[in-house]
Amino acid sequence: MAKNTGENYRNGSVINRSQVQNPQNGNWTKRDDESGRFISQKKDGDPYKGVAKEPDRRR
Repeated sequence: MAKNTGENYRNGSVINRSQVQNPQNGNWTKRDDESGRFISQKKDGDPYKGVAKEPDRRR
């Protein structure tokens, strides 16, 4: 489980989530590992903090 430190970073990574960059518009999209559904998308072009990028090699 990721823990916020209050200093603009997290210890650990968010579990059961990964992110992939949309090739059509360049936005980062968060995906649920269990169901495979897309959860949310960031429009500023920066990746999510503390979420593993696909392909996820943690497991």
